[in-house]
Amino acid sequence: MAPVLDVSNLGIRFGGLQALDDFNIQVAGREIVGLIGPNGAGKTTVFNLLTNVYHPSGGGIKLTGLDTRGKPTHQVTRHGIARTFQNIRLFKSLSVIDNVKIALHNSMNYSVLAACLRLFSYWKQEKAAEKTALELLSMFDMEGSAEAPAGSLPYGAQRRLEIVRALATNPKVLLLDEPAAGMNPSETAELMRTIHDVRDKFGVSIILIEHDMSLVMGICERILVLNYGLIIAQGTPDEIRNNPLVIEAYLGSRKEA
Repeated sequence: MAPVLDVSNLGIRFGGLQALDDFNIQVAGREIVGLIGPNGAGKTTVFNLLTNVYHPSGGGIKLTGLDTRGKPTHQVTRHGIARTFQNIRLFKSLSVIDNVKIALHNSMNYSVLAACLRLFSYWKQEKAAEKTALELLSMFDMEGSAEAPAGSLPYGAQRRLEIVRALATNPKVLLLDEPAAGMNPSETAELMRTIHDVRDKFGVSIILIEHDMSLVMGICERILVLNYGLIIAQGTPDEIRNNPLVIEAYLGSRKEA
């Protein structure tokens, strides 16, 4: 079958710095892929390129055969790529359910006039959006917090809410940028179950950036390793765990005495 996401020879240069070079990845439907590497290796740069926050210096990005290069970020999201962020970016003063409803805007097409006058088309679509948002929250056992301010949630719940909000855009590919950052071991174990549930219930492909190797090795079917903007290794968790180039990138090489 054709890959859901097909990235070929992707690269970007910032002035004289080649931040990413010749990056290639094909992601199949419902696949969970890990993207790891030392700090500054270019991992988040990949996500910024896939969502067109950055525009590549070269290479191609195809989502279910559609070339997404040059499209505005909101159109990339509409075509099926959603993401979470390394630093939580919720609307913390808004309610939990409003954070999810904001991500449902693609499915709502009432006019500004209908909204101002509170016409039937407005109420009908708002009611449908609220129902969908509650259904999504219930899948993560968060419906009881629907009216609470998003900023009042515990850290782990805020991470889950970011995932719920991303899923509300109905993505084909979900990009998770360090979802376990700041979590304790029990929260990380719960996150692993959540990621599996997301893949199984929504049928999405997932690319995961993470420094917690127990999480990466525990859920990813394939792993790519970046270092200085280049892929230095890729394979199964067992292959990556024992790869000497990966060990050197993380731990450094042993100097002869």
